Amino acid sequence: MKLQNYSLVSEFVLYGLCTSRHLQHLFFIFFSGIYVASVLGNLIIVVTIISDSHLHSSPMYFLLGNLSFLDIWLASFATPKMLRDFLSDRKLISFGGCMAQIFFLHFIGGAEMVLLVSMAYDRYVAICKPLHYMTVMRRQTCVGLVLVSWVIGFVHSISQVAFTVNLPYCGPNEVDSFFCDLPLVIKLACMDTYILGILMISDSGLLSMSCFLLLLVSYTVILITVRQRTAGGVSKALSTCSAHIMVVTLFFGPCIFIYVWPFSRFSVDKLLSVFYTIFTPLLNPLIYTLRNKEMKIAMKKLCNHHVTSR
Repeated sequence: MKLQNYSLVSEFVLYGLCTSRHLQHLFFIFFSGIYVASVLGNLIIVVTIISDSHLHSSPMYFLLGNLSFLDIWLASFATPKMLRDFLSDRKLISFGGCMAQIFFLHFIGGAEMVLLVSMAYDRYVAICKPLHYMTVMRRQTCVGLVLVSWVIGFVHSISQVAFTVNLPYCGPNEVDSFFCDLPLVIKLACMDTYILGILMISDSGLLSMSCFLLLLVSYTVILITVRQRTAGGVSKALSTCSAHIMVVTLFFGPCIFIYVWPFSRFSVDKLLSVFYTIFTPLLNPLIYTLRNKEMKIAMKKLCNHHVTSR
């Protein structure tokens, strides 16, 4: 019987975004600003909602605060490592660190998808059943929706990592990205992972498409219901839901492309990964604050209170 000598891979080499040292220094400055703005923007939203009793008691803003909390983690699971690698000659990540990145990406991503569906349901109840809104969307319901999103994200992530961590890695350890992405890592295993890869990617694709279709159905029902009730209701409903629709499009667009066509060799996958993990967490606070009068008033009150107390 032929014996094969499998040496356990203890670290992976990340290719990053580019090889030019000049570009890497420029990227370090640019993405550092984006990262700080993302974390601060989402942190301000969380603090504003917690500190304002009106917003904190509102189901919509309670869910929005949880979305911003998840966005802080989405922006932080890989970006600090990427920034450090811009200044390093060798971009290495330990095996455990690589698995941790895969876990947190799918945990946070899965939780955000389900949470966005919960936010769509909140808008459906608010617009289509306004008299029952506070009864249906009471605090226990909102907490339950958040817990469900976290549980689904955790189960989805564990199902991905449990298979990935047990694959035999014995040779190539170079990942053509700035973080450990599942489709790229499983291709490095010393076995035929095509079928396993299809199953694992289908898991992510199924979750993404299911949530996206539920969101489409929710907003379609909202528009149809409002249109049947009042003249000009569609424009009003679109105005109310436009921020949610924009966030859903920006969040699910790159995600579905990456995991529905996961084995693409085009560099567009890397660009979409940058957008999904770095720019999306920044766009969410911009969309929800610049288009939301209540958030802007609450943030101004918080700022004035902080200045007065000093």
